[in-house]
Amino acid sequence: MSPLKISWKSLWSKPLSAWLNIMLIAFGTSILTILLLASSQIEDKLNNNSKDIDLVVGAKGSPLQLILSSIYYIDFPTGNIPLKEANELSKNPFVKRATPLALGDNYNGVRIVGTDSNFVSLYSLKTQSGKFWKADLEATIGSIVAKEQNLKVGDTFYGAHGLTENKDQHKDHKYKVVGILAPQGNVTDNLILTNIASIWKMHEEPHEQKEDEEHDHGKEEAVEIQNREITSLLIQYRSPMSVAMFPRMVNQMTSLQSASPAMESTRLFSLIGVGVDTLQWFAVLIMLIAAISVFVNLYNSLKERNYDLAVMRTLGASRSKLFVIVILEGLIVTIAGTIIGIALGHFVLELIGNYQESSQAKLSGSIFITSEFYLLLAGLGIGIFASIIPAIQAYSSNISKILAKN
Repeated sequence: MSPLKISWKSLWSKPLSAWLNIMLIAFGTSILTILLLASSQIEDKLNNNSKDIDLVVGAKGSPLQLILSSIYYIDFPTGNIPLKEANELSKNPFVKRATPLALGDNYNGVRIVGTDSNFVSLYSLKTQSGKFWKADLEATIGSIVAKEQNLKVGDTFYGAHGLTENKDQHKDHKYKVVGILAPQGNVTDNLILTNIASIWKMHEEPHEQKEDEEHDHGKEEAVEIQNREITSLLIQYRSPMSVAMFPRMVNQMTSLQSASPAMESTRLFSLIGVGVDTLQWFAVLIMLIAAISVFVNLYNSLKERNYDLAVMRTLGASRSKLFVIVILEGLIVTIAGTIIGIALGHFVLELIGNYQESSQAKLSGSIFITSEFYLLLAGLGIGIFASIIPAIQAYSSNISKILAKN
């Protein structure tokens, strides 16, 4: 009989003990898998969605909230800023490109974002069908929005006030889908894009719209600049000198505030990292307990099987074969636990993702990363660590003494 078959039969002679050890290792591995996948996906999302944005300018408040609302669309904006001030900042010599954002509406929880053609350039957007928005109440939607909301080019929908609920609908104005974006793998897959005038139109009183229509072009433009507001500006710098000069100028010389995506994302990830590190150590502790449990189980099992092993030696089994049999017992338990733990981690993360309200921060269990390979190596290491002492004992056991006692 091969060493693997002997190890297998020996393990399952005590199924409860074997399953306990496997489940301990699986539990620790699943926690580590969830943490590795979640932290990797969050970090990728933070980097992918902000990689070409140097600064966000918006209303005073929390800089982190400003970043979360204007780049990741997972928080409420800090407020609105005057269009006049935003236009002045856009013309600043330090600014290469300024992309305006107007937020405040949603469709079934999907953010409706008012912006201009700079947004297309910023994210290098392309359409898979239809075209980009131009006229008022035209909308170009992300690929995931089209799929999940079952929308296609030519369909119409009503926006609702607020960023999450679909109760206070703007029934006087209907959006028309004119294009669907090609999948981008970033935040734009989950957005509805339109022009800023459409967002303004949604929040105007009927008499205001009538007055605007009655103004001549020159007067209307002056009134718009004087009274209109937007949510924020996404800034790209013209030169490295802008990094030191422009944020300070915005914070000290205007009523607005600036926030650096790189700085705030690092701060956010460091805050998340504290909890992640704690859970990682907890998972490592569980796996160490599992390793000790496997060791104790093998050690006790070896004592009970001393006579059987001695008989195997008299029948021709070598010392090295007994050594391999005991090592294999430890490896079977730990590798089985590790594989079950990785699969369980993916399943749980997929389950978590399905219950997440925000589509922008949604986690997926269907993504595999290279770090998981190291978990398998760790499982091998734990198996060898737990079984090496019992294996050495089996290798160096004195046959004559064992047989004499029995």
